[in-house]
Amino acid sequence: MRYADGPGARCEVFVAAPVERVWELVTDIALPARLSPELRRVAWLDGADGPAVGARFEGHNSRKDMPDWRTVSEVTELTGVTEPAGVTEPAGPHGRHVFAWGVMDADGRYGEPVSDLAGALARWRFELTSEDGGTRLCQSVVVGPGRSGASLYIDAEPELEERIVDFRLNELRTGMTATLDGIKSLAEQPS
Repeated sequence: MRYADGPGARCEVFVAAPVERVWELVTDIALPARLSPELRRVAWLDGADGPAVGARFEGHNSRKDMPDWRTVSEVTELTGVTEPAGVTEPAGPHGRHVFAWGVMDADGRYGEPVSDLAGALARWRFELTSEDGGTRLCQSVVVGPGRSGASLYIDAEPELEERIVDFRLNELRTGMTATLDGIKSLAEQPS
């Protein structure tokens, strides 16, 4: 698969906890920083203090083979959420709850700075569905079309593009598995 094709990965887990408990965890943007092998810290931007469509947050990432980097993300979808006033947005198709965001290279680390979702370097998504008294939790990512760290490796060795993309998707699957397992463990703990 080529980078321009918008490659992606998806992982899922069954969580023996109600959707409301799992939703509370996946919409806590600080939680993945405790679970992910790359993401180190996050913070809401522009006065936002929680998820809402259009809200932005920054993420700080680190890997042993690259200098640290910062991204800016924007929430693109939020369905099934209970608003503070007690009004519930309808769940998406099939009763699905969704929290999704696009990640941008706002600092121009991999090329020109990007502040528009059309140039996102990745789009992330959590989907939660009630299942057998618990929750089916899925996390997915689609890479591109904006430039990312993988783009630098592809620029250096274009003949290896498919292997580079495959390697990066495997890294992302490893991170998603760690995140999902961590959420599952937290959600299933007795209150």
